[in-house]
Amino acid sequence: MATKSFLKNIVIKDKKSANAFIDALENAENKKSKIVEIDRLVEDVDDNERIKEIFKKKS
Repeated sequence: MATKSFLKNIVIKDKKSANAFIDALENAENKKSKIVEIDRLVEDVDDNERIKEIFKKKS
């Protein structure tokens, strides 16, 4: 999830918008999150050369 989506200021100017926002929140509340299984090794990388190697384009 991008941070912009939940750091956004919401301005509600009318009753219809308020009801739509409340409906969206209630709908989201009833949804369950997906279980995520990690199937890859994770490593911390702080070496600049290693970072460049990871992200270089492969031809």
